[in-house]
This record gives sequence, structure tokens and C-alpha cells, in this order.
Amino acid sequence: MTKDWIAILDFGSQYTHLIARRVRELGVYSEIMPFDIKAEKLRDKRPKAIILSGGPASVISGKAPVCDKDIFNIGIPVLGICYGAQLMGRFLGGAVGKAKAREYGKANLRIRSKTGLFKGLSGKEVVWMSHGDKIIRLPQNFKIIGSTDNARIAAMENRCSSLFGVQFHPEVVHTPRGKRILKNFVINIAGCRKSWSMRSFVNDSIGDLRKEIGNEKVLCGLSGGVDSSVLAILLHKAIGKRLVAVFIDNGLLRKDEARLVKRRFKNHYKINLKCIDASKTFLKALKGVRNPERKRKIIGRVFIEVFEKEAKKLGKVKYLAQGTLYPDVIESRSVFGGPSATIKTHHNVGGLPPNLKFKLIEPLKELFKDEVRLVGKEMGMPDEIVYRHPFPGPGLGVRIIGDITKSRLDILREADRILLDEIKCAGLYNKLWQAFCVLLPVKTVGVMGDERTYENAVAVRAVTSEDAMTARWAKTPYGLLERISNRIINEVEGINRVVYDISSKPPSTIEWE
Repeated sequence: MTKDWIAILDFGSQYTHLIARRVRELGVYSEIMPFDIKAEKLRDKRPKAIILSGGPASVISGKAPVCDKDIFNIGIPVLGICYGAQLMGRFLGGAVGKAKAREYGKANLRIRSKTGLFKGLSGKEVVWMSHGDKIIRLPQNFKIIGSTDNARIAAMENRCSSLFGVQFHPEVVHTPRGKRILKNFVINIAGCRKSWSMRSFVNDSIGDLRKEIGNEKVLCGLSGGVDSSVLAILLHKAIGKRLVAVFIDNGLLRKDEARLVKRRFKNHYKINLKCIDASKTFLKALKGVRNPERKRKIIGRVFIEVFEKEAKKLGKVKYLAQGTLYPDVIESRSVFGGPSATIKTHHNVGGLPPNLKFKLIEPLKELFKDEVRLVGKEMGMPDEIVYRHPFPGPGLGVRIIGDITKSRLDILREADRILLDEIKCAGLYNKLWQAFCVLLPVKTVGVMGDERTYENAVAVRAVTSEDAMTARWAKTPYGLLERISNRIINEVEGINRVVYDISSKPPSTIEWE
């Protein structure tokens, strides 16, 4: 890696991904690494600095995750955040103890030194705390640079060794000047050059793809969503007609999706596009399957099987390209690189069989969703594609709770069409991260035209988010919700009740399955 970059060691904080995002927003590439990476291996990767993330564990417990102690001897700046600061303090000769009261929420930081990490800040700043332990004795050669009422050592530094620790979280929006603190560390202290931009990503990716692929052919699954669309255009720019974009109609798509994909990519972009109607194959494989993990696995397996069948028709095809994103990778693996409970398997990373006959390439796997959109804009793609709401790889298969049948899919497609029509007419589409309907596995009693009905219930889900790692339910105007409900019940045969999902992520996920 020739460009300046920051290594972030992940100790399991819910905010680790935010650290990576904030650093990238400064124009510097960042990458999340396992907390136990060996110092020698990390040194060989040549980061300009290291950030130790926060984490849910206690440094003073016997099972606390710890990094290689030689990390602090590499000779580059290190910033410890919350748990990372406590770990630094304990490793280097200080002491950590249980706080008398857990400190969570906003706190006033009294800054003792307005140079270095706190350059450009005032004498008192609002910061966000989230900790049960605290540093109670400084490591050797460190000094206190910030305190709060509950934490005398809220920030510390060893300027000679470029080692810094903060008990608070500068990466969250609740620390208003947090981005300035990170900028001081990344740009001023670590001396990173601003070399990370979507323009540089596009240029570098095109060159890297040409070098890796050579004269081989690449299969790319094109669904019409943001990720696969950006992926297809990027590959098309890199290798032209040697890209075979395969659009598989799995029967789980939104209304008119197949027609729109053909028009955009085959007719407009002149991409080498093969369209396959495999809806019957998918629905047959999913018959009677209710478990969401099984659905995802089956859809992933059939997806690859169809690809392999198509590849045989095309001759020798070496590569399969997927639009896997960074959040997909983060959520689908253990934070600590070991066994953990699976939240849900992402279609892009969890449904692949072990005997995959293609070599996998994932050009977008280091990007967050908003960065993918910026890549699309950089390549001149229209807003209707770039700002399209995320659509899961398994499609409506994970928005139908319970059995998947053609009739249930048709009902959901019509409800989804009405929801999106109304959201767009209200001018809210681009303000929401996602808005969609979920068909529930229950029927409810209703009255239509003086007659008793016993029909399906549908849930409307609308959320706001930056990158899908966290999300808040959208405070949609009551009048709009009323119009959506009235239209769905009146226009979609088979639905007589609409409910609105008001849960956020966490604890809920955005998709229901």
C-alpha cells in the first residue's frame, strides 16, 4: 500500500466503523484490522499511525482482548480511544480501575494543553463518554491534557513517543469537535497526506482491475441496485466487453425491475448484458422454507448455480465479481476474528458454496455505502441509480416473513410500489436511507364494503442512516402514513391492515430477516 493510511485495531466497539469513516472523511484511507495483529506484520503494512478502538470488555478482566505490546514500539503515532486508551495506560505502566459510577453521555472536558491533539480547541469542550473503568495512574512519561469531573485522566499524551489516549469518543457526532481532534492526530501528528478520494479510488481501481484480470472474462451479477450498478460500470470502464454482466430475474424483485435494468444497462450503457429468467428455479428451491438464514443460503446457492450454468455457455470465465461492501464484511464476521453469534448472513458474503468455481473479485469491499454512491457520481451515473435505496441481495425473499409464493410476492410488489410512489411524491425519498414493505405471516379481520374480510397485514419500514451500521426509524408525517395506508388497503387485493415499524438499529436490524 503506497498511500498514507491509518490502521484501526478493532476491540469490538460499536463505534469502530465510525472511526474508519471519520478518518476517510479527512481524505486519508483507513482500514479496520484485527486487534491481535502482530506488530511485525503491521509494521510491514506501513501505516502512518494506529488507532486503538473502544470496546465492551473491561481491561482489568482476565478475558480482556489485548494487542501485541510491541505495537507501541513500531515508532509511529498511536491514539487510544476509551478501551484503547485504558489498554495503552495499563500496558505502559499506568493503572486502570473501576469507576465509582459508570460515565455515559455528555461530559465537559477541561483542556490543559491546546497544542498537539487539542490544537484549535477551546478550554472547555463537550465530549461523549461511555465507560465503566478509568485510568487512575498515568504511565511513565505521560502527562494529563484533559479532565472531566468524573475522570481526572480523561486525555493523556507522551509527546516524545507520539502516544495519545482519550477516555471519550471523538468519532461520534455527540463530541462536536471530535473531527478536529482526529484531524489533529491524522494530519498534524501522523503527517498523513490527503490521498483518499473517490476520484483516486476510481482511477486506482480501474488500473488494479486491468492488471489483475488481464485478458480474462469476468461475470458480474447485476441486480439494478446501487452496489451492483456501480460495480458493473466500474468493471465496464476497466475491461469493456470482457465483462459479462448477468441479470438474473429470481422472481424476488420489485415491480418492473427487469424491464428497467435492461433499458438502463443494455440499451443506454451498452454493457454486454445477459438476461436470465430463473424465477421458477428460485421459487421451487424456496418452497416451504421459512427460516431466514436458510432462505439466504438457498438464494445464494441457486444464484451461484445459475451463474455457473451461464458461464458454461460463455466458455472459459475465470472471475466472478460481487458488490460486497465494508459493512457487509464487518457484520458477517466476528469482531474479534473468532466464533460469534451470527446476526444475519449477507447474500454477498455468506451464501457462497465451498466449491466455488470462480475466482472472486470484490472491488467495493473497502467502501461504505455513501462512498459507493460517490464513486457512482464520480463516474457520471444518474441520481436515480446512485441514490436508489438499498435493496437486499435476496430481494423480497427476506421481506416476506414465512412462506414465499408467487401470489404473496405479487401482493408485496404492489404494496411496495405504492409506498415508494408516495414517498417520492412527498419529496422524502432522498432523505430516507430505506423505505419498504414487509408482508407479515398473519391475517387480520377487517371490514370492506360492509363485509367482513380476513386478509394479510403489511408493515411499513422507513429509516434514516449514514451507512446502515446504525439506523433510526423515520418520523414520517402522519398525513403521508395515512395516504400510504389508504392506498395499499384500497388498491392491493389481499391486504386489509398496515402497521408502521418504529424500532431502531440497534437493537433491531433494518431488514426484518
